[in-house]
Amino acid sequence: MTDTAPETPLFDPDIRTPEMEMAERGAGVPAAAELSIDEINPANPHLFAEDRWQDHFARLRAEDPVHLNVLETAGRYWSVTRYEDVRAVDGDWETYSSARGITLGLERFAKKDAPPQAIMSFISMDPPTHTEQRKTVRGVSAPSNLRNIEPMIRERTAAVLDSLPEGETFDWVDTVSIELTTLMLATLFDFPMADRRKLTRWSDIVFAVPEPGGVVETQQQKIDEFMECVAYFEDLWEERRRKPGFDLVSMLVHGEATRDYPPLKHLGNLLLLIVGGNDTTRNTMSGSVYGLNLFPDQYDKLVADPGLIPKMVPEIIRWQTPLSYMRRTATRDTELGGKQIRAGDQVLMWYVSANRDEDVFADADVIDIERPNADRHLSFGYGIHFCMGSRIAELQLRVLWEEILPRFERIEVVDEPERVFSSFVHGYSRLPVRVTRR
Repeated sequence: MTDTAPETPLFDPDIRTPEMEMAERGAGVPAAAELSIDEINPANPHLFAEDRWQDHFARLRAEDPVHLNVLETAGRYWSVTRYEDVRAVDGDWETYSSARGITLGLERFAKKDAPPQAIMSFISMDPPTHTEQRKTVRGVSAPSNLRNIEPMIRERTAAVLDSLPEGETFDWVDTVSIELTTLMLATLFDFPMADRRKLTRWSDIVFAVPEPGGVVETQQQKIDEFMECVAYFEDLWEERRRKPGFDLVSMLVHGEATRDYPPLKHLGNLLLLIVGGNDTTRNTMSGSVYGLNLFPDQYDKLVADPGLIPKMVPEIIRWQTPLSYMRRTATRDTELGGKQIRAGDQVLMWYVSANRDEDVFADADVIDIERPNADRHLSFGYGIHFCMGSRIAELQLRVLWEEILPRFERIEVVDEPERVFSSFVHGYSRLPVRVTRR
């Protein structure tokens, strides 16, 4: 470990986190109709791994749209499940702050004697600091840059699709979705291409729940791999300090609001950019294939009229919602949906539920690639934290399908996907498919 590593470990490997508690105790949850409303805990990762979350959120939207749960590991947290309430919370950063973390019970990972705010990202900040740090890297998603990178995205997408085996079952997640998003990430970071899968690994472990046979098996393994990430990027800091380029590492190293940070403190922003560029896009790519197989009439419509791709993109992003929620913390006593929120309470904005709110999206559980208001989805958030990489994500998904349709008669899902064991990342770990070329 380098000499910039802290003498005091930032995380305690013995601390139990909310998802660890629910991983152990949350299996075998009955159907939503069999539970009293007080028994529903939508943050249970088993509901997402088993794809059984929909009815639980439907009951909350109908009966208790601002819903209180209390966990020993997480404390008090409210689940906000209707579209208008989610947007109201996300748009009021003064009442609902990001500064204490964006996921359930996040601050409880840290040791009591860890340096305050040692690892943070600008998504976990409020103005003015949030605004200053976000400004440092926002040039990467400027329209001029998107125009510059689209030919590269198209060339790489074509190469990956041309390499796919015909008539054989393969994993779409690893072969296509991860490969394309990791290539994009490595470009944005100017990261060594030979090591690009390290970015995927670091993204996977950020919100992985330690469990036997899981992405990580222990909290200590998770901590050790975080520190490997710090050590790797420390070399890149020094390289970009001497010779900057137009990449995210250079922007952070030389940005006015971030240039004096040590490498460890940059880790929060790095992990934010890695997860934002990897988990979200790769899961919409996988979700588009899975979802169009679930609704073959929509697949047929798309094949018949590829001009519908721009309309399909926001609808897939709405339907998939690759990050299920974001958390805020109440800064004062307030009222939401008739409930009394206390200062310090955690408030979870369930985007995955808001995007299925029938008051806003008719037949919300169905993919409709001509849905007139699909672009009202909240998958990218709302307000000051609206996803900075949204246009890149939309571009990658659009280009993917513009290259798929001329090449393949069909991409057929041959078995149910394996899903990520997390209530935060809503995605797929494996999707077996076969392709038939034209």
